[in-house]
Amino acid sequence: MSISATMIKELRERTGVGMTKCKEALEKSSGDMEEAINYLRKTGMATAVKKASREAKEGKIAFAETDKCLALVEVSAETDFVTSNERFVEYLTGISQEVAETQPSSLEAFLKQSYSKDPSMTIEEFQGTLVQAIGENIQVKRFLIVPKESGKTFGVYSHMGGKIVTFVEMQGDAVDVAKDVAMHAAAASPDYLNPESVPENVKEQERGIAREQLKGKPEHIMDKILEGKLNAFYDDVCLVRQKFVKDDTVSVGDFVAQKGKEKGQDLTVTNFIRWSVGE
Repeated sequence: MSISATMIKELRERTGVGMTKCKEALEKSSGDMEEAINYLRKTGMATAVKKASREAKEGKIAFAETDKCLALVEVSAETDFVTSNERFVEYLTGISQEVAETQPSSLEAFLKQSYSKDPSMTIEEFQGTLVQAIGENIQVKRFLIVPKESGKTFGVYSHMGGKIVTFVEMQGDAVDVAKDVAMHAAAASPDYLNPESVPENVKEQERGIAREQLKGKPEHIMDKILEGKLNAFYDDVCLVRQKFVKDDTVSVGDFVAQKGKEKGQDLTVTNFIRWSVGE
């Protein structure tokens, strides 16, 4: 397979490894990006790896809530200029509230339901009038409904004017703490809540990479080193194990526990969601 300059550039951006080594890795993996990353990690040339680059799309994410649920909604557009348009922002706000209040079963069903602000039209038809007025393709790309549960609280954080929105759910009553953790999630971009939520196939892949890096080490110390490398991986990708952005002397889990003691209750992060426009 021919290795293009674009492929080499993407691998370099994701791994931080030099162009020559990136080309070599792609050649050895027959152009398979993920295999090339594994090769660079196994040889010790790459450590932290960024997620795959995604097609850039403009849009904004908003959230709305009722006494029963919270809704996250992403509406896309063709240009960033349009996402600042007053009519676009008004539509996004209205659609978010509509999702929260009606709790549709799917995006398809939502687009076909009547729009409360103009019952003579469906959501899709109303969206069409906005497209005609603004002159760009505007679409409700996705939504998520999170039911509210007794004994739990949540925090939401919107970053970069709605380009990134995070949601954190906690056992206990501490909205301020949940919001702090949501802000952390926006900045640190965790992949998993805790080590228990990391899929077994991901854990095994990390063990395999570590074993390749440790070839030649005495067997009696291998297990201990493997455990250390896996723990370092958890510290990097698991929300509760990451260093808290406001105080890097403690982990997010430790920060939450400390706040719980101050408030006289047990606080635990039970869920988080991190949305970024265009992903």
